[in-house]
Amino acid sequence: MTRPELSDVLDRLHVVALPMRVRFRGITTREIALIDGPAGWGEFGAFPEYGPPEAAHWLAAGLDAAYRPLPPVRHTSIPINATVPAVPAAAVADVLARFPGARTAKVKVAEPGQSLADDVARVTAVRALVPTVRVDANGGWSVDEAVTAARALTADGPLEYLEQPCATVPELAEVRRRVQVPVAADESIRKADDPLHVVRSRAADIAVLKVAPLGGVRAMLAVAEQIDIPIVVSSALDSAVGIGIGLVAAGCLPSLPHACGLGTGGLFVDDVVETVAPVDGELPAAAVVPDPARVAALAAAPERARWWIDRIRDCWPLLS
Repeated sequence: MTRPELSDVLDRLHVVALPMRVRFRGITTREIALIDGPAGWGEFGAFPEYGPPEAAHWLAAGLDAAYRPLPPVRHTSIPINATVPAVPAAAVADVLARFPGARTAKVKVAEPGQSLADDVARVTAVRALVPTVRVDANGGWSVDEAVTAARALTADGPLEYLEQPCATVPELAEVRRRVQVPVAADESIRKADDPLHVVRSRAADIAVLKVAPLGGVRAMLAVAEQIDIPIVVSSALDSAVGIGIGLVAAGCLPSLPHACGLGTGGLFVDDVVETVAPVDGELPAAAVVPDPARVAALAAAPERARWWIDRIRDCWPLLS
């Protein structure tokens, strides 16, 4: 793709602030820059703490979707998992009600300030309502903590997998050696200089791929082609635009052995389109076009829009 002019991108930019139902990743409002491109809508939503070298990949993904047509899909409907933030066990049923028909749930664990007992209670509450449960520690445990947690969290039932139990590839390999639960890699792929290192190191049983951190749908599919373990496509707390792009990416894969983490739209109070509820736990593999009235109503404050514009300028020289 020929890189567009920066001025054209900024002319097409809409920065929105999406209110969230629950705290997730420590935030209650998700800011995202949307690009109304000639080929479709793209999304730039790198988290604020990411510096330009990392955020530039997310910008590349947004530009790819906005200025280049998405590839055709093989699957028109994608199974998705429910996502349960680090809420009290008593709140689990309300969260799961936003994911009708979901047969898999991903539960956040290892939240700072919480205990393993909190995680066990949350997982137990989820397991009572959803047949398949996976957990995501976001690299928050040491190896010994991950081994202890795996035992505690499987005392009353199985786990589909442990997602990113520890931060480093050697730690993932050690956890994989010491536990009976499959290990999935997320940050070790999307935040790595070499996203294939964790797979070549045999440190994971499952690869979690996200479109934005890998630079776009085609870039993600290129990584997927080199991976010989099952793949789960997931979102990065995307708006409906990013979710649609992720669903298309998942629909391009040869097979989908696991539910994808593309149902996080249920975590928002409002979005740039009316939220589409899953049907029998699945969502359509199709891009979305935002509602102009919603985009206007959800517009970020002017100073925040300027912050995102400056961020795009900072990332621009780093685009390949």
